[in-house]
Amino acid sequence: MSVYIGLDIGGTKFMAAAANAKREILRRIKASSPQDLDQGLHLLKEMVTEVAANERIAGIGAAIGGPLNLRTGVVSPLHQPEWRNVPLKKIIEAEFECPFHVDVDTNVAALGEYHSYPKRPQSLLYITISTGMGGGLVIDGSIFRGMKGEHPEIGHQSIHFRCSHPEKVICECGAPDCLEALVSGNGIRRIYGRPPERLDAHQWDEVAYNLGQGLRNLSAIYLPEVICLGGGVALGGGEKLLSNAQAVMQEYLKLVPAPKIHLSRLGYDTALFGAVYIAIHGIE
Repeated sequence: MSVYIGLDIGGTKFMAAAANAKREILRRIKASSPQDLDQGLHLLKEMVTEVAANERIAGIGAAIGGPLNLRTGVVSPLHQPEWRNVPLKKIIEAEFECPFHVDVDTNVAALGEYHSYPKRPQSLLYITISTGMGGGLVIDGSIFRGMKGEHPEIGHQSIHFRCSHPEKVICECGAPDCLEALVSGNGIRRIYGRPPERLDAHQWDEVAYNLGQGLRNLSAIYLPEVICLGGGVALGGGEKLLSNAQAVMQEYLKLVPAPKIHLSRLGYDTALFGAVYIAIHGIE
């Protein structure tokens, strides 16, 4: 039997899964991400070999942080400082002699989430809020791409925000007022001096307000049918964060219908399931 391999290559953990052509997971493993590039590539090859379990590999799909070149498969994930201009597609295809597809992790996660629905929505915006913030938009089954195929950076929109310490709102991109700097794990630690799980009620209210203003912008511009939130901050904040942010969005959103909003159906596995999908179907 042939298997398809999905890889979620993150800054803190690697995940690998083998699946059949129906996208049913057969085997899966997880490991901590090495900082060293050579160690990381060696670990990826070991994980692929282990989950393949001596079966023929028909295709491999991977989710990784951007930026990357979609055509060449050269990757430079920001949260993995030693991974710069890595010809990942060339390396993996030479090692396993099968097609290899790689895309930005939020795009891959969006595909995973989209295809988890028994009845597919016309458009779905997946947003991850974790160390940073990003998203992917799927329209009629295809990833929306910007000019020259570039990946839209939804976390780097400017919003009208509320913050007890506005002088600490500093985005890693260099801009002074990005949404990511207000609601991501790194942003929360910088502003409040503590991790998200230790925020008090007032601090969570600020995060929810700012997230709601960002959701308002995205809803007004993209008009998605569904917005799905994943990542450690969103899943940790849970339904209370979601409902408070949604209330802010609905209060300020005018002229266009509000989308359905919910937490990820796949939890922390969105990118892994999406990677299995692109291993089988490729990238549009």
